[in-house]
Amino acid sequence: MKSDEIRKLTSQATDQLIAALQEGHSETLSQYLAAMARFHRYSLGNIMLIVSQRRDATRVAGFRTWNKLGRFVKKGEKGIFVLAPIVRRKTENSEQLEVQESTTPAGFRAVYVFDISQTDGQALPVICGVSGDPRHYREQLGSFVRKLGIVLEYSEGIAPALGTSSGGKITLRPGQASAEEFVTLAHELAHELMHRAKRRIAISKLVRETEAEAVAFVVSQAIGLEAASAAKDYIELYRGDAALLTESLEIIQSTANSILEGIGVEIEVDVASKKIQDR
Repeated sequence: MKSDEIRKLTSQATDQLIAALQEGHSETLSQYLAAMARFHRYSLGNIMLIVSQRRDATRVAGFRTWNKLGRFVKKGEKGIFVLAPIVRRKTENSEQLEVQESTTPAGFRAVYVFDISQTDGQALPVICGVSGDPRHYREQLGSFVRKLGIVLEYSEGIAPALGTSSGGKITLRPGQASAEEFVTLAHELAHELMHRAKRRIAISKLVRETEAEAVAFVVSQAIGLEAASAAKDYIELYRGDAALLTESLEIIQSTANSILEGIGVEIEVDVASKKIQDR
């Protein structure tokens, strides 16, 4: 595939993503953010308590929080013991104790939380998924990663994240659908290619995530995957926008070009390009 054809394809794909971001927040993203807001952040001490009692825990919350999310704790499930801070608040009539997540605690008390695996009921809202079949490109992407000297491994320990990159190593969560795994790997590879070397200007986590997801979107579009909604929601989740994406276009396109060339995308380019143009 010629480099100018790749550049044309990536330009069309990024234009599509910019247009999607300008449309504003999706209903799916709004539901996801509302649900995530109900989950508390836990201190290091409580995280250690949770892991010591249930090593496979991924998302924990109290009985009432699960009820508010349309889920209920299964009969017979044993709660996970954590310590909740107690703070004093003066009311008009008296001083009372209440549990809060912040402020200086007056003490601690034992409470119990439950992992999502211990509950049943309504499914939690998720960021829009990726659909399609990556075919042989999933294996070629893995081969390209290893060819670059990057270690690729799998671990349940990174949950709830789907993938992580740590400078020379990419870790994926096992059990992902093939299309989702391709996008996750492309995203983490983009981090390795763009964000491990020192940039001329320091960039924030927001910029890094926007750039990586844009690269993953472009590469996914090139092999025929449907990833527009997922990419848009991911970027908006990190408060990214069209203007921010536009500022990073040059490095996004060059990185996407490198990956597409690395996995040998050739025959499908015209088909993918036509799909983008028809939208």
